[in-house]
Amino acid sequence: MPIDPVWIFLVLIFATVFSFGQAVWGMVSARQARRVVNKRLATAERTGSLGELVLELRKQRGLTEDGRSIFSWAWLADLVIRSGVTVDPRRWALAIAGAVLAGGFAGLFFLHNIFAALGGAVLFGVGGPLGYLTFQAGARTKAISLQLPNALEVMVRSLEAGHPIPTAINLVGRELPDPVGSEFGMAADEIAYGATLEQAVARIADRCRHPDVDLFAAAIRLQEKAGGNLVGLLKMLARTVRERHKMRLKIRAASSEGRMSAYILTAAPIVCFIFINVAQPAYYAGVLHARFIQIGLGCLVALLVTGNLIMRRMIDMRI
Repeated sequence: MPIDPVWIFLVLIFATVFSFGQAVWGMVSARQARRVVNKRLATAERTGSLGELVLELRKQRGLTEDGRSIFSWAWLADLVIRSGVTVDPRRWALAIAGAVLAGGFAGLFFLHNIFAALGGAVLFGVGGPLGYLTFQAGARTKAISLQLPNALEVMVRSLEAGHPIPTAINLVGRELPDPVGSEFGMAADEIAYGATLEQAVARIADRCRHPDVDLFAAAIRLQEKAGGNLVGLLKMLARTVRERHKMRLKIRAASSEGRMSAYILTAAPIVCFIFINVAQPAYYAGVLHARFIQIGLGCLVALLVTGNLIMRRMIDMRI
């Protein structure tokens, strides 16, 4: 049976493209493997002395030289610290300005009202950044829950090998990714810069704002004051943290139906309203400026927010 030369040519082209793709993927993977483990190590490569490193790490977290937050509002300072987002005022100003313009344009485009444009600008300019910080804080909290047992086990192995506690903390900072890697690395730098172990661990808990990290800080403080077997204490703490995380996952699975109901009931009217205005811009044009319709829409928005708050209280189970 004769073989079509065209098929041979196509197979050769496929083999060439596949081999090129594999080579590119291998190069990218090798480059990622050579990258530093966390942001703290990347910052250490750019700074000269240990003092500059400590100050730069605090600056990235929105802290002053003595460890206080640069934000005057306590709730905002707490949210920024828990999110772990790098504080860059210039970049933040550009992002907020873009969100304000996008919100104003969206309100003017969909509702054809200057007050709606102002409301959209305020909503996007304020709610957008706060929503992003809240999302990042939640993701960081989940990452800490997953990584902290591994960090404790690394410390246990280091202590069993005969290393002191600061060396064990520094090992976690070198070997683990963010967020735990950078937090423990910052603590190791602060200890080397002159802080006591108790102060450095307390600052880890203050930056993470996580109950499991609070347990770790309390265990270190207890061992510093009363002494005892720190290795056994950390082993028990790692086991406790893992069990707490399993319980959180069980609670999340039990409340998944309520959360999905909240998402669907919240998104359905918003998606329908946007779709109708895009498909038929004149659909609400004749009645949208009526006072009665505006009051009705306001009441619907208030009921939607109230329903979300109630459902959040119903599914918000903590341990």
